[in-house]
Amino acid sequence: MKLSVRGEYALRALLVLARDYQEDDSVVRIQEISRKQNIPKRFLEQILNDLKSARLVESKRGVAGGYRLRRAPQHITLAEIIRHVEGPLAPVSCVSEKFYEKCSCPDETRCPIRDVMKEVRDSIVAHMEHTSLADLAERARKLEHEPMSGADFVI
Repeated sequence: MKLSVRGEYALRALLVLARDYQEDDSVVRIQEISRKQNIPKRFLEQILNDLKSARLVESKRGVAGGYRLRRAPQHITLAEIIRHVEGPLAPVSCVSEKFYEKCSCPDETRCPIRDVMKEVRDSIVAHMEHTSLADLAERARKLEHEPMSGADFVI
């Protein structure tokens, strides 16, 4: 599994919504998400519309409009997001549970490559299924207090 720019932007946009999540109907303006995450507004609009069709976010129109998570962040997993935006979590399609495609090897059941890729898939799925947007937001909060790593110049 390789995360595309679109996938990364989707996660970053959802992270903003998760951090600002409240039980009421408050929304986050698209300009604010774009500014906080340095995501081009046009591309962000497309991504948010896609996430809306997946029923991960909902929008409110008008001057006071914006986006909010459709469910609480602890009920949205990274696996659900990535599967919608990117497709399968499996490194090869012959081990995918949700997007299975037969491979070209002579005996799929005895293929050592497939066997290893299944282990990789299981590890990725386990981690992504057990990591929610709330977990991601909490991690972001903790990392804010870490010192920034920058270039170290000596003259």
